[in-house]
Amino acid sequence: MNDALFPALLRYWRGRRGLSQLALALEADVSARHLSFLESGRARPSEEMVSRLFSVLAAPLREHNQALVAAGFPPRFAEPGLDAMAPEVDQALNQMMAQHEPYPLTVLSLDGTIVRSNRAAQTLFGAFVAQPEALRQPLDMYSLLFDARLMRPFVVDWESLARGMVARLHRERLQRGDAKLGPVLERVLALPGVPRAWRQPDFSTEAHPTLRVRLERGELRVGFLVTVTVFSAPQQVTLDELRIESCFPLDDATREVCKRFARSPGTRKRQGRR
Repeated sequence: MNDALFPALLRYWRGRRGLSQLALALEADVSARHLSFLESGRARPSEEMVSRLFSVLAAPLREHNQALVAAGFPPRFAEPGLDAMAPEVDQALNQMMAQHEPYPLTVLSLDGTIVRSNRAAQTLFGAFVAQPEALRQPLDMYSLLFDARLMRPFVVDWESLARGMVARLHRERLQRGDAKLGPVLERVLALPGVPRAWRQPDFSTEAHPTLRVRLERGELRVGFLVTVTVFSAPQQVTLDELRIESCFPLDDATREVCKRFARSPGTRKRQGRR
């Protein structure tokens, strides 16, 4: 056990959730005296106690594992690679992508990296990239929408969309306390044209469960309602950090564009040119 790390993690997550020692003790059904001893390092937790406390604190699974390791126990939640997920999960993702055609669907990791996307997402969004040579692998959604060399010039009312995405990123970072999100936020805020004022969380911006995205490039115009799906009680770090973004057309014109792209692969690039 790391004698200093576990107490520090416990204090950190209790403070992040805004709980007093007494409130956490009541929620976790443990005495406030014992909790005080755990936070000061005067007592050592059992494996069951670590999991009980960090479950009550709703810590992300990655941080839950870190607390277990800090207390001297093995991690409880597996972190398989994306190519080693359970076959039924892999099949479900593939089926979701196929069934959502001809509309875009992407599977993202916590930091916005696009780990999977259906054919519609690849072809349609590819038509809205200003400089294809500027694309870098692996692709990530934040770069696509915030980099002026990529999709940003074609996003209608970009500032409103981007401000909402940054506000959501701030909230998720504060909620999860995940080390992965800090570098993402810094990278996004460092891009040219991103207002410095966005560096501070703006809680006056209403958090919507969906996003509306409109793209225009010459005569090519589409609009989507974007929903985000996560796995419920995933019991794996990998699944806990996946986000499935599904695009639903906002109008009949967008439906027709998507169907046309699906039917005519040879015209996709030409349709995207100015």
